[in-house]
Amino acid sequence: MKETLVVVSKVKKFIKDSAGMNTSDAAKDALTDIVERACLRAIEKAKADGRKTVMDRDFEE
Repeated sequence: MKETLVVVSKVKKFIKDSAGMNTSDAAKDALTDIVERACLRAIEKAKADGRKTVMDRDFEE
């Protein structure tokens, strides 16, 4: 089983407060996949720049 990389309760609250909508349990897996891909891309950008620190700019597209 994959580790969840998002705070599910905060995501559900954000969606409820923003749109009055509920969030399915499966959304956490989709969001974790998105976060994982973003982190891997950011890691590669940092490596390409010769850094060992991932910075905010590495997440920009």
